[in-house]
Amino acid sequence: MFRAQSLRPSRRALAIATTTVAVGSTYLYFRPSPVYLDSETTLQAKKRPGPLWSPPSRAQMLEHLRTSGTYVHRTLEGGPEPGPVLRKDEGEKEGDDVFDLLIVGGGATGAGTALDAASRGLKVACVERDDFASGTSSKSTKLVHGGVRYLQKAIFELDYEQWKLVKEALRERRIFLETAPHLSAMLPILLPIYTWWQLPYYYAGCKLYDFLAGKENMESAYWMGKGKAMEAFPMLKSDGLVGGVVYYDGQHNDSRMNISLVMTAVQHGAIMANHVEVTALHKKPDPSRGGELRICGASLKDKLTGEEWDVRCRGVINATGPFSDGLRKLDEPTTQEIVAPSAGVHITLPNYYGPKTMGLLDPATSDGRVIFFLPWQGNVIAGTTDSPTTVSQNPIPEEKEIQWILDEVRNYLSPDVKVRRGDVLSAWSGIRPLVRDPAAKNTQSLVRNHMINTSKGGLLTIAGGKWTTYRAMAEETVDAAIKEFGLVATGRSQTDHIKLVGGHGWTKTMYIKLIQQFGLETEVAKHLAESYGDQAWAVAAMAKPTGYSWPLHGIRLSPLYPYIEAEARYACRREYAMNAVDFVARRTRLSFLNVQATLESLPRVIDIMGEELGWDKGRKEKEFVDAVEFLKSMGLPKQTKLTLKDMIKTKGDIGPLGLAKTEEAELYARAQFTPDEVTHLRNQFERFDFDHDQKITRADLIHAMTEMGYNASIEAADSILREVDFGKKGEIGFQEYLDIAAGMKELKLESAFTHLAQLDSSREMGDKAQIGPHADDDSSQRTTRRKIPVERSGGGT
Repeated sequence: MFRAQSLRPSRRALAIATTTVAVGSTYLYFRPSPVYLDSETTLQAKKRPGPLWSPPSRAQMLEHLRTSGTYVHRTLEGGPEPGPVLRKDEGEKEGDDVFDLLIVGGGATGAGTALDAASRGLKVACVERDDFASGTSSKSTKLVHGGVRYLQKAIFELDYEQWKLVKEALRERRIFLETAPHLSAMLPILLPIYTWWQLPYYYAGCKLYDFLAGKENMESAYWMGKGKAMEAFPMLKSDGLVGGVVYYDGQHNDSRMNISLVMTAVQHGAIMANHVEVTALHKKPDPSRGGELRICGASLKDKLTGEEWDVRCRGVINATGPFSDGLRKLDEPTTQEIVAPSAGVHITLPNYYGPKTMGLLDPATSDGRVIFFLPWQGNVIAGTTDSPTTVSQNPIPEEKEIQWILDEVRNYLSPDVKVRRGDVLSAWSGIRPLVRDPAAKNTQSLVRNHMINTSKGGLLTIAGGKWTTYRAMAEETVDAAIKEFGLVATGRSQTDHIKLVGGHGWTKTMYIKLIQQFGLETEVAKHLAESYGDQAWAVAAMAKPTGYSWPLHGIRLSPLYPYIEAEARYACRREYAMNAVDFVARRTRLSFLNVQATLESLPRVIDIMGEELGWDKGRKEKEFVDAVEFLKSMGLPKQTKLTLKDMIKTKGDIGPLGLAKTEEAELYARAQFTPDEVTHLRNQFERFDFDHDQKITRADLIHAMTEMGYNASIEAADSILREVDFGKKGEIGFQEYLDIAAGMKELKLESAFTHLAQLDSSREMGDKAQIGPHADDDSSQRTTRRKIPVERSGGGT
């Protein structure tokens, strides 16, 4: 049952909140109809790219970086135009027209800033040490939201700043969904109500959320009774359910959104390069500032080849998120650190855990955190947690955090849905970019939204914020850069009406044309349309024949998901995918959806990318090892040790998560049990197996019968064994033993065998394991548990 002690308002507050329904409803009824942007009549900064548009190659991007943008030509409108690099070894000259901005970081903020600056006519370069969206930007909760929890805090603490933040986020939510319609959509989210007084309280809060959105509102919130709530979300626990409140927010495909931002920036003339690291910042005296040393360039290193060179620019923007302090220390080695890293873990569950078209929000978990339960890309994601962490490129989710999410999920799902550890298809940890403002009076307090700071040496840092407000952050950053570095732009920001690449020709029914023209499966066609927009034609054109009467084209990489081989070719040719991880994690979302399916698909992915990028055998083996190491940050057990040779030898039959023939596989293969239960059952099995041959045979049964004082005989032992030996092998291995224990735990299936094995002792343990570790805490215990501040809880990164 839901717990709401941490959120229980006073009667006065409840009355005030409920009263807003009447005021808000009156406004919503009589307000003007929403006016949305019309891409056909609004001036675009650049002509829309055609369905077969081909961007410059990464090699061409690196040529422009080596020459500091001197061959990137300015235009009066639509952004600069990169031209051919005529003389690569030309020396530096004082009057060279170099890059206006070097942006470091290719996540949502960095790519968004590159697009904003380029669309204003500035010469822009953006470099990313790893891959675009390789950090926090691909590991969010996938929501485009204003923040219902932030609104609650604004009301009860009378905090006008929080109110403004929510209002800004709701405006940006509308722009987000309009500029990337193929990658984002509105999603109804249910708040289940288990106490009658909460119904008007949460309904009033959600109506106020609608009111604050104003003309940017999606659909109006509404309430429903128990019957309708169960109909909308059949997996809910029905005991004690009063009803539910449904409100609307947005959802998106985060890394695909990031890639689309990168490609749109490229289309507007930005120079974008992944796997390029900044190793040093260069300074020279600035006469206009009394000879102060100011940043004028940087040293870059291509991490794929090891090549190093210098690049010149008028200003550097630090958009590296959780890694901001690293670049700030290249500028000032003794500078105070501003990042307070916090890890948010999410897990992916099978699609039967929730309906396809509705999410769920638990606003009052056992320790005050908010947990979302959302349909995404055909599966269900649940999260998030909040715990201090250290900054690393691929943080590994801790098992205790995964178990906490599972415990919370159990609390609001029907007993018919057995929440099992083995149902966790993947798990990832994203580092929230929570920061302190070094210019603030209290430098230890965290900023509420985002922070822009310029150092004495001229390094402009943008940090904090969230995915929903990336565009507003980018606009504000470019405004600050123009002022700080004395740049000349062609006009104000235009990104509030620039549709991203793929969005111009997309419609909700364009997938039908893909089916009719290319003979694709319906699921594959929908996936391509929703991931690539109008660029899906280029992907489908690369698809090879299946050899079947239907579908005609589109060979799947995994039978479980609609990703096809042509996407790997497209990613290499047109989206700067340089290694296998770039593809399985960011160009597609396979590693976020199912680690097992990713492992099984890797050999084919590596073969295709090897054909496109010219990899030899040694490089392919390295790609596999690197990908397996990355997958350990996506829920793959640390004990997994696989090579490409193993995959080829076994033809992909690698067992659960590559742990075949190891005891660790038992946890993931028979996930009805917690790790402690598996250990307990292993000890029981070993006591039963008195001759220690790793199987229970007739001799073991006779020995157990004798030890327990029964008349032992071969006939009796054979009879008992036949009851449970479904494979007719004359023996019971540990896997079969776990199956028998599962029957005891879930269905109370007892037999002479379970009695001899003393498996009845696992029943009590199993029932207890179905309950979260804090489910028996009384309200006072819950109140004293650690509370998570609103700015650190819920809503993703």
